[in-house]
Amino acid sequence: MSRPLNAEAATSICNHMNDDHLDAIVGYARVFAGMTDAIGARMIGLDATGMDLDVELSDATTRVRIVFDHTLADADDAHQTLIRMARTT
Repeated sequence: MSRPLNAEAATSICNHMNDDHLDAIVGYARVFAGMTDAIGARMIGLDATGMDLDVELSDATTRVRIVFDHTLADADDAHQTLIRMARTT
């Protein structure tokens, strides 16, 4: 049974990523936002069309939006999409 991608699920996904997968988030910033000089990043939001990151550079922190390659159907699709994206970083 699929879980809806609602605000609660999005917060849970962001918390999980920030607690356990900071290296993947930095990879998203470097590969999908073109911020090759990223030294840190946190996922601050996620919805069906993309994710928002605060990306740490050597001299500043900036917010970026990464748009997914498709509209997410549900929370399970978000999970699989983030895994697929991490494998390309």
